[in-house]
Amino acid sequence: MRRRPQSAALTSAFLRAGSEKPVSAAAAQSQFHTDLWLCFTLQNWILDFGRPIAMIIMPLEWFPLNKPSVGDYFHMAYNVITPFLLLKLIERSPTALPRSAVYLCIITFVMGASIHLVGDSINHRLILSGYQLHLSVRENPIIKDLKPASLIDSFELLYYYDEHLGHSMWYVPFFLILFLYFTGCFTQVKDEKMPYSGWLLLGPSAVYYWYLITEGQIFVLYVFTFFAMVATVMRQRRMGFVLDSNGRFLFYNFIITLGLVLLWVAYLWNDKVLRKKYPGIIYVPEPWSFYTLHIKGS
Repeated sequence: MRRRPQSAALTSAFLRAGSEKPVSAAAAQSQFHTDLWLCFTLQNWILDFGRPIAMIIMPLEWFPLNKPSVGDYFHMAYNVITPFLLLKLIERSPTALPRSAVYLCIITFVMGASIHLVGDSINHRLILSGYQLHLSVRENPIIKDLKPASLIDSFELLYYYDEHLGHSMWYVPFFLILFLYFTGCFTQVKDEKMPYSGWLLLGPSAVYYWYLITEGQIFVLYVFTFFAMVATVMRQRRMGFVLDSNGRFLFYNFIITLGLVLLWVAYLWNDKVLRKKYPGIIYVPEPWSFYTLHIKGS
């Protein structure tokens, strides 16, 4: 008879401990992920945006054209670090996300980024040899006179793998993972604000996304993801939820990036050469095409 109160006390203590653990875990997960967002921003600028610049700056005798260049090693590091950071970001999601979808996205991302690695490596070697990105493959002076003519078809296939298939398999799962994470970034805490570190990272991060969208030619994918985010925010607000600090960081990133892309398009709206290179309904010139047209020659 005396043991029952003791066992009951132990049981109630165990239940209290079990109930306190999710609360503390949820509180920790709702904090702003300064370390992850900083790592994302640094590796995006250094390993992705910086790799073609490093290939141009580094002397050719350091990395011969028939060997991997410094940009290739940057790209390899990007293909390893980015999936790891995406997995860590998903782990910190306040809500449980479908694991199968996440793993499939990560696998597709790595495959697409690896395909792009090969095509992009050869593409930048062609730039060093005089290839002009603002022209099509068959219009380039160093390509159009190749013999036999089937070599031109091979370069067009390489361009397709680099600019179309590789980019699609790279960016579609990347934005899908960001959106899946974004769907869990809602809270009922009305006064949760983004810290000062988030505002400092917002500018560099948004500029990188501008580069990613314009150089990757994924404006349609970006707009679709942004509209999905807006629809999610409106739906959650009707249910009484608001974005937490991490969700606001992503959402503000997409808003600023949209403004930068619109300014970029307006600046080059009357460029006849780039208009010919990008004749579609959606006109978003690539920064490296602008470089070979207006900067490299001068």
